[in-house]
Amino acid sequence: MAIARVPTPARRRGLGHPASLAVGRASAGYPQPVSLLRRCSRTACGRPAATTLTYVYADQTAVLGPLATYAEPHAYDLCDEHSERLSAPRGWEVLRLVQDDPHAHSSDDLLALADAVREAAQPRPVEERAPFEMREVARKGHLRVLRSED
Repeated sequence: MAIARVPTPARRRGLGHPASLAVGRASAGYPQPVSLLRRCSRTACGRPAATTLTYVYADQTAVLGPLATYAEPHAYDLCDEHSERLSAPRGWEVLRLVQDDPHAHSSDDLLALADAVREAAQPRPVEERAPFEMREVARKGHLRVLRSED
């Protein structure tokens, strides 16, 4: 039995090398250039992605949260419709993380910032000195040779 090789549209037109596909994309029968927007990961869905789905296999949990800042290979971007209809396998829990305003800071972020400012403003305790002084004699890279002045 012989296997016939079917040429790709780019090779039929004589473009040959895959790097030249970008040049011949419109002439190769593709209707539009590839969009840089992230789309829904579901098959045949062309809507823009709104949420990111990840699985925590150890906890048997599906986590659906706001759209991640960048696409990851082990996460699925979903549109609004598919994220609302999401169901998990039997025995699994779906954890939906909701963020009201994606551009607003959460109260946790503001509290963490306030705590960091308070901590930086506190005076540092004076370190107690040892009864003897150490003096650096030599240094190589991150290592130092210290000698006491007794």
